[in-house]
Amino acid sequence: MENCLFCKIAEGSIPSNKVYEDEQFLVFHDIQPAAPTHVLIIPKKHIPTMNDAGLEDFALIGEMHRIAQEVAKTLGVADSGYRLINNCGPDSGQAVYHIHYHLLGGTRLGALVQNSDSHA
Repeated sequence: MENCLFCKIAEGSIPSNKVYEDEQFLVFHDIQPAAPTHVLIIPKKHIPTMNDAGLEDFALIGEMHRIAQEVAKTLGVADSGYRLINNCGPDSGQAVYHIHYHLLGGTRLGALVQNSDSHA
């Protein structure tokens, strides 16, 4: 997509601080980190949201999880723990409509939702 920020980052027309790259994926540091370790995992294929993923995309999404494991090890947060987040749609806070995961770690992370102990 010509106006997609993450597509532009994936093609190299917007620079990023890369952690990992292959033919299908790019992982780079978030410019507004919410934790000491905060990277974004994106497929180079443009898929706007998780709801837009078709049957043909599920292998790609599965591979994103393998990449997350590898990157967590590389960044030194695999053993201590990390959070993998996908926001889908406006109520979730999705800001860029290109499917992606946030991988956060490097500190003890708080509750997923304010005023909730259900996921501690």
